[in-house]
This record gives sequence, structure tokens and C-alpha cells, in this order.
Amino acid sequence: MNPLHDSSPTVPAAAGTGTARKTIPIHAEPPEAGRSFYEKRQKIHPRSIAGRFAAWRWALVWLTQLFFYGVPWLQIHGRQALLFDLEQRRFYIFGWLLVPQDFIYLAVLLIISALALFLFTAVAGRLWCGFSCPQTVYTELFMWIERRTEGDRSARLRLDGSGWTAEKIAKRGAKHGLWLLVALWTGVTFVGYFVPIRSLVVDLASFTGPWQMFWTLFYATATYTNAGFLREQVCKYMCPYARFQSAMMDRDTLVVSYDSGRGEGEKGRSPRAKGADHRAQGLGDCIECALCVQVCPAGIDIRDGLQYECIGCGLCIDACNGVMDKMHYTRGLIRLSTQNALAGGWSRAQTWRRIARPRVLLYAVGLVGITVAMVVSLSLRTPLQVDVVRDRGTLSRIVSGGQIENIYRVQIANATERPQRLRLSASGLGGVHVASDSEVWLEGAQDRWVVVRLQAPYGAAEAGSHPVTIHVQAEGDAALQVAAKTTFLVPR
Repeated sequence: MNPLHDSSPTVPAAAGTGTARKTIPIHAEPPEAGRSFYEKRQKIHPRSIAGRFAAWRWALVWLTQLFFYGVPWLQIHGRQALLFDLEQRRFYIFGWLLVPQDFIYLAVLLIISALALFLFTAVAGRLWCGFSCPQTVYTELFMWIERRTEGDRSARLRLDGSGWTAEKIAKRGAKHGLWLLVALWTGVTFVGYFVPIRSLVVDLASFTGPWQMFWTLFYATATYTNAGFLREQVCKYMCPYARFQSAMMDRDTLVVSYDSGRGEGEKGRSPRAKGADHRAQGLGDCIECALCVQVCPAGIDIRDGLQYECIGCGLCIDACNGVMDKMHYTRGLIRLSTQNALAGGWSRAQTWRRIARPRVLLYAVGLVGITVAMVVSLSLRTPLQVDVVRDRGTLSRIVSGGQIENIYRVQIANATERPQRLRLSASGLGGVHVASDSEVWLEGAQDRWVVVRLQAPYGAAEAGSHPVTIHVQAEGDAALQVAAKTTFLVPR
């Protein structure tokens, strides 16, 4: 008998019950003593697979990375085509120059991104996660390097289980060396969207620019760690999207699904000889090959049903379709379908009719409407920005010549790539005019504050506040003009 139990305090039975005194161990040993609270991570070695979904994933890897690595080197008007210059507060976006006054476009862009995420998730679940998320893209890229240096899945498993030999050191060294190169270049490219990349490369090569060096190493380390080591753990435990995606999905959302009614049969799933009449044996179409598990980058078994870890990449569909072809079974044991379609045995046409439900249509209309409105607004945008601030020190005064004078501070931003000579004028009150220098010279992508003095004849208006407009007109370009409204104070 366990001595801990013998020495445990006892609790007497309730009085008057007539039952014997009962010993209840208070400090009993837990039934699973010694077992760790956290499950040790089992490293996942996904098997490479060919198929439609794998081809789509690689197409998006190429598309996103050609854009990401290539765009910072493009030049337009002698400047980087895409540059978010935070120090100068200038955003250069393919010929457009946005200044802080254009912050509204950033807000609209975030709204468009959110609506697009809602739409894609409502239609087909985690499309973003499976095909375009940077974590997915760089994990796929790093795993490709791993396969090239260490071999296929079985070779990598053998390498993990072997001791440290010269061959293992060489293969692991080559893998991590290539990972580091990709990670460093990714860090350089990312920082190159905020600092001109051509000068950034020179600064990093000469070990100047400590902040540029810090952020480059920071993002390189994040890429190396997340794509090389954490991989699916980022999606499972760190990304919040996996947790709240269910709020945007329902039973009519397309998800990667296993048709258990077809796959299990009366006697479940089991291996069988090719060409055997499995229906006569009461077996389902699933031959228990486990390829769907081996190719999954998240390491889950889709046959257990929909799980939050599933990123919707569809690689298990490619693997299963390949097996079905070899066994001469109908494809689609694992396929993109909806829960309602699987339960009701719907056809493809019936499934798609239910996918186009009111919520999806509402997202689509909102997304298209806001996108069109933003494009139209950008195309009609005047590349001059003017902000008027009244001088708080002197609201209104009478100057020589019997003139009433108001003083303003005007910020003018030239959101074009060429220098502009601007002329200032005023309207809205009889005789109001610009008494200060009415011409302002601005270089391309420059802004400055100027002091503007407006004067009006004494008696031109009653005492009080009167609306006036300050006009800014570019010489030689009648279309390049902007007006800013303010008030003119007439003293009593």
C-alpha cells in the first residue's frame, strides 16, 4: 500500500448515518503524475506533392516574391517607384505622390483589405492563409531549400535520426546558409520600402546607418525564425486569424473536406489490393495510405473533420486525387465542398448557388463600390494640398492706410514631381486681397509654411466673422489649383 495514502488525513462520515468511518485521501497522487502539461512538438516533414493546388501555391509564391523583391528597384521620374518615406512624410506609389493630408486613402485601403478578407473567407475559408500569407509563402520557400539540400521526406527523417557526421554537417550547413541568405535579403528588401534601397545597400555594405542595420537584421531574424523553425506553430498559436475565422464562416463556406460517407464504408477504411472489389468487402474508398497527412504542412489528418489548424492549402486534395487515379476510383474523396453540400449530397451547381448567399453578395457589392470610389477619387485628386491656420497671436488689426488685416499660416504641399510657381489670391469679401508676397516657389515633392496677410478696406463689411477663400494657382497650369476656406474677422 502507498504510504502516502496510509498517512493521509481522514474525513468522518456524517453523524447519524450509521455508516462506518471512511478514509478519504486528501493528498493523493494525481493519476497522471510525471506527465508534462505541454505536448512536445513533433517536427513536421511534409512530403512534396504535385497537383493543381500545389501548382497554384507555387504560382503565387513566384508572383508575390517577384513583386516583393523586384518593385523596390523600379524607378519612376528618377525616384523609387514604391517608397514609403516616413522621415520626409512622403509616399511614392507608382507615379502618385501622397502627403500626410492624403491619410484618408490609407484608411480606405485598410477597409478594402478587411472587406476582401471577409469576402474570401465567407466564400472559401482560409484562402489567404493557404496561398498568399507571407508566413505560408516563406515557409514554402524554406522547405523547398530544405528538400534541395537534405532530400525528400524519408531522407530528412533518416537525417534527423542519424548522428552528427560530416555529411549531416555539410547538408545542415548548406541549408542554414541558404536560409540566412534569403532571410537577409528579405530584411534588406523590406527596409528598402521605407529607405531608398539603392542607398540602403551602400550604407549596409559600408556599415553605416545603425538604424537601417538594426531593422534589416530584425526582419531577417524574424524571417529566419518563423519560416525556418516555427513554421506551422505561427499559424496554430500566434496568428489570431485561426481563432476568429469561424465567425466569418458558416455551413455554406467552401472548405477542404473529407467525404466520410464515401471513404469509410460499412467496415471503415483499410488497405486493399489494387483492382479488388472493395465494395463487396464493405470497405470505403479510403485505402489508409496516410498521404493526406504526410503532405499537410500543419500535420493534421483532414479525415478527422474540419479543424482550426487547417490552412486550406488543398495539398491533401492533390495527394488523395493521385491515389484515386492509381486505384481507378472517382476523384473527390477529399475536395473543396461545404458542410451542407456533403450532408445533402448536393451537385456542384447546387453548391455554388448556395455559396452566392446574401452575405457574400453584400461583401462583394461593398468591396467593389469602395474600390471604385477610391480609384475615382485618386484620379480626380488635385496634386496640391493647402491647409490654413489662423494666427492666434493677432486675430485682426487695423494697419496704415485704413486697412483691416488678418494673418494666417498656410501650409502648401506640392504633390507633383516637378517644381511649381504658385500664385495666391483671395475672394469672398469686397476688396479683400493678399498683402504679403503672393508668389510661392516649391520644388517637386516639397511642402512649406508661408505667412499670408489678407487685407480689406475699413468699412467693407460689418463687424464680425466673414467667410473668405484663399486660392492657390500654379502658373502655366490652369487645372492645377486649389481653394481653402477660412474666416476674416472685422473688429468692432
